Amino acid sequence: MKILKDNFNRKIEYLRISVTDRCNSRCKYCMPAGGTEFKLHDEILSFEEITNIVSVFAKLGVKKIRLTGGEPLVRRDIVDLVRKISNIEGITEITLTTNGLLLKKYAKQLKEAGLDRVNISIDSLDEKKYSLITRGSNLKDVLEGIEETKKVGLEPIKLNTVLVKGFNDDEIENLVNLTKDNNYDVRFIELMTIGNTSNWSRDRYLSNEIVLKKMKKLERVIKKDKNSPADYYQIPGYKGRVGLINPISCGFCSNCNRVRLTSTGNLKLCLHSDVEYDLKEYAYDEYKLEEKLLEIIKEKPKEHKLNQGVIIKKNMFQIGG
Repeated sequence: MKILKDNFNRKIEYLRISVTDRCNSRCKYCMPAGGTEFKLHDEILSFEEITNIVSVFAKLGVKKIRLTGGEPLVRRDIVDLVRKISNIEGITEITLTTNGLLLKKYAKQLKEAGLDRVNISIDSLDEKKYSLITRGSNLKDVLEGIEETKKVGLEPIKLNTVLVKGFNDDEIENLVNLTKDNNYDVRFIELMTIGNTSNWSRDRYLSNEIVLKKMKKLERVIKKDKNSPADYYQIPGYKGRVGLINPISCGFCSNCNRVRLTSTGNLKLCLHSDVEYDLKEYAYDEYKLEEKLLEIIKEKPKEHKLNQGVIIKKNMFQIGG
């Protein structure tokens, strides 16, 4: 059986797919203040192209699919895409990363279509601060989306917080306390200098070590493995966990089992590299796509160079969060 394995003996089992570069929020670390031009509809992958590509990946050993954006829930008929992917043989898990603004509307439909769970971005529990970092989004919509997600059983719920110095580092305790009575994974992610927002991000980076310094009761429960980039901690007696994702201070490249497909059909073997490979032209040729993937995967780098000052050109919404 042919499988996707790179030159460092890492078996690729996880594909992240950006279904759109569009978003209904404008987070400061993701989109430039001056706005941006989004891709036209015919420039992005169709659902048929996506399912064809996923089918070949599944044949080569990929088991987990994560749908991202932009914001994936602004893509029309996203529920139908989840249903199509859930019917592909070999795919055992489908997850979705979202800002949560539309989850109240779609959570039940997504669950019924075959979605297993969601990651929800929430960078502040303060309404004014949340509106500030997102340039106008409503925290209430996200909180209602989280409750609806719990109601329909899309669990465990992972809440992702990008740690920003001078902005939300004073909310670490409040965010950790969400795990006291809820089966949440609250995950702190180090701010990355990517694309046009790199100048904004550079002076706001903060190591995740501050979480452990502020919350001394946290005890390590799981060290990162191939299924997660996070180290997990827990306060004894709390229902949920706290995850630390440290792409800057402590890389996790040795266990990387993922690749990314952009909304325009380009394959990225590493988030922190500008190198991409066009798969759109092979979307309707299973044999050529399979051979191309087996060839491309050998180019996956051993590790990223972000902590050495390298900044990739594309913004996160153009890559897939």
